[in-house]
Amino acid sequence: MSFQLVLAEFGRRLEAAGHADVRPVHGMVFQLLQHSGATSTELADRLGVTKQAAGQIVDYLEKRGYVERHPHPAGGRRRLVALTAKAREHLAAAGHVLHGLESQLADQLHASGLRLPRAELAGLVRALAGDTPPPLRPVW
Repeated sequence: MSFQLVLAEFGRRLEAAGHADVRPVHGMVFQLLQHSGATSTELADRLGVTKQAAGQIVDYLEKRGYVERHPHPAGGRRRLVALTAKAREHLAAAGHVLHGLESQLADQLHASGLRLPRAELAGLVRALAGDTPPPLRPVW
C-alpha cells in the first residue's frame, strides 16, 4: 500500500510540474533507454511485456516526442529506440520531484520518531537479487 500511495503522490506532483502525459511505465522505459537505447524487442524483454505492448508504448512516446527510432548500428530491419531531449528533461524533472517527495516524507517520518527506510529497502533488494539489480518491471 505504501508503494501505491507514494507512486500516486509522485504522479500527482509530476502532473503538476507539466508532465501529465507520462505514466510510471514510461518512466521505466526512460530508465532503460537512458544510456544506449534499445530495440522494442529488448524493451519487451526487460519490461516483461509482449513485443506488441512494447511497440505500443514506443508508439505512444514517439508521438509525444519522448523517443525517436533510428537505424540499428548492427544493420538489418531492427530499429534503435532512443530518448529525445524532451525525455531527458522529463527525467530531470522526475528526479527533482522524487527528491522533494523523499525529503518531505523523511521530515514527516522524523517528526513521528521514524526514518525513511531507504537503506533497508536497498538492503532487501540486494539480499533478494544480489549485486545486479533485477530488470525493471511495471506493476500493473
